[in-house]
Amino acid sequence: MSQHFRFFDLPFDLRYKILGYLLVSGQVIDLEPIFCYPRRERLSLFLVSKAFHSDASYVFYSSHTFRIFPTSGRYFGNKTRPLLARLPSHYQRSLVSLELRLGPGWTCPPASWRVNSALGLENMVAVRSLKVFVEVDPSHDFFRGFRVGKDFYTRFSTELLEQIIERLPVLERVELDGWPSVMREGPLMKRLVDVARASGKTVMELGAQKVSESEKNKGLMLLAQKLSVSKAVDSWQL
Repeated sequence: MSQHFRFFDLPFDLRYKILGYLLVSGQVIDLEPIFCYPRRERLSLFLVSKAFHSDASYVFYSSHTFRIFPTSGRYFGNKTRPLLARLPSHYQRSLVSLELRLGPGWTCPPASWRVNSALGLENMVAVRSLKVFVEVDPSHDFFRGFRVGKDFYTRFSTELLEQIIERLPVLERVELDGWPSVMREGPLMKRLVDVARASGKTVMELGAQKVSESEKNKGLMLLAQKLSVSKAVDSWQL
């Protein structure tokens, strides 16, 4: 007669790895149900027992990045409570990574995008990484005539970042990134970098490989110089 496999006889490291295969999707978690849909049935592991709930919930909440403010669909609006504000404090304490996505609502940010005690940032004693992703920089001249003001969204975004950093008790790293259309030398990205550095946190510019306009022009000038030199050498040899 075969014996039952005793899952909790395994060391925690192995249990963590096994549960990770079942629960971790690699997606940023937001209010949109589609983000949890691939793992929805497997989240029923939370209900097996108290011991299973303890392990499974820790794996799920500590292995995903959670978006601070919702950005899509019917969850983007003035009256929507952010996902973090809906989480019980014991789940908030398991989070290790957050994402602040900037750009949606750049003409009129939702009233719900406010940093306050309801978000529970002070309870997040394990969050060491904050990812900031910029979708659009309205200070670009392209948005003239559509934006509220050239510096309006830049001020809003930097104040938001300052308040979030200030409330996270053990934050160590701020990662900055954006779409290729967002210039590293633009006002919004530069101000976000300044705020992150002023906080004393480690700053990682994940979009550092993107080439700015000045870098493009510099590269073209160097290439032109090399071509002109090579032509001069060829003509001299002839």
